Amino acid sequence: MGNKINIRNKKAYHDYEILEKYVAGIQLQGTEIKSIRMGKVSLGESYCQFENNELYVRGMQIADYAWGSFNKHTPGRDRKLLMTRHELKKLQRKTRESGLTITTLKVFISDSGYAKLEIGLARGKREYDKRETIKRKDTQRQLDRLHKIK
Repeated sequence: MGNKINIRNKKAYHDYEILEKYVAGIQLQGTEIKSIRMGKVSLGESYCQFENNELYVRGMQIADYAWGSFNKHTPGRDRKLLMTRHELKKLQRKTRESGLTITTLKVFISDSGYAKLEIGLARGKREYDKRETIKRKDTQRQLDRLHKIK
């Protein structure tokens, strides 16, 4: 498909160390898919949480569809994630035991036309880890500039 929707959560990579990545489907209502195809999604404050052995994404904002009629959706509602039972049990076990969290990484449209959410099993970074990451990126950027000039 020619659809290039790929909305990333840059804050997640800054605040967390991503250990594992998973792809999950999203249960959508009404005009939400049309808003996603227009790129009207915000992942800044979103996270995933278990409720009754089901995984939900919270804080993901999908803006109202401008040309929608009576079938509009609520922008900030909780959305159920669609994953296999095996993956859900594995994630639930890891978040309970070792104090890890599940964060959203990106929203994209699959080749078959469905909206997918990439989530990550993550461990929070400490302040000195964040500074170390920024320092490493800066030095890499400077090296790339030097190689580009030569």
